[in-house]
Amino acid sequence: MEQIITYFENIPALHRSLILVGGITFFWILEGIVPLFTIPYKKWRHSVPNFFFTLTTILVNFPLAFLLLKTSDWTIANDFGIINWLPEMPLWLYVVLGVMLLDLIGAYTAHWVEHKVKPLWMVHLVHHSDHNVDTTTANRHHPLESVIRYTFTLIGVFLVGAPIGIIMLYQSMSVVLSQFNHANIQLPKKVDMALSWVIVSPDMHKVHHHYKLPYTDSNYGNIFAIWDRLFGTYMHLDTEKIVYGVDTFPDEKENSSISGLLKQPFHKYRKPTTEG
Repeated sequence: MEQIITYFENIPALHRSLILVGGITFFWILEGIVPLFTIPYKKWRHSVPNFFFTLTTILVNFPLAFLLLKTSDWTIANDFGIINWLPEMPLWLYVVLGVMLLDLIGAYTAHWVEHKVKPLWMVHLVHHSDHNVDTTTANRHHPLESVIRYTFTLIGVFLVGAPIGIIMLYQSMSVVLSQFNHANIQLPKKVDMALSWVIVSPDMHKVHHHYKLPYTDSNYGNIFAIWDRLFGTYMHLDTEKIVYGVDTFPDEKENSSISGLLKQPFHKYRKPTTEG
């Protein structure tokens, strides 16, 4: 574990890029072998706006990364943060708790708030308006959402008191697990269900992308599935019944246009309907 943390403390930018690109490539290939949905769509054309927003996410996060380091250094120097206030523990437990708490604050809580606060939902809508969810959807976030998510991650680093090695490990896991649970892949039902007790599995997260409430407001987790089960936001829906998109913004042409997606947060709020 010490070697892993040392590696992530000094992880080169090239390696971080390889994790991002390698994950998309791996799951893209897997989608062609064991797809969940076989409805034909032009995969490369579909990926264009999603890759565009992957680039904007990188451009937003790159210049702000130093704030994560500065905040982390401050918490360590001042013995501040949840994991620094706990009794001494084995390194592996220290790392697991750090990653889990960062996932709770930086991913689950951020995601829940985006669904509950109307202006933030309009920003997050860009992610949900994908009509063909696959591994590229994982990185489909409006630049404003990249800032929102970054802010929650920064708050998480401050409250948790995580050292930079744990932060980099968390972010790397977050990228790969998000690509995994968005991927258009079909695992054996028992395997997927077993995984969903520990990490967010593909079938579990696909429910979140169903086009109507209450399913859209469920399964907020990114890495760990425990938060949805603990806070009562877990829901199950047979994958055969899942329809992707958002019922109040059904225009697939607009939802596939980069310019349309960039303007999406500035539309008037539309109250979603509930499946009954």
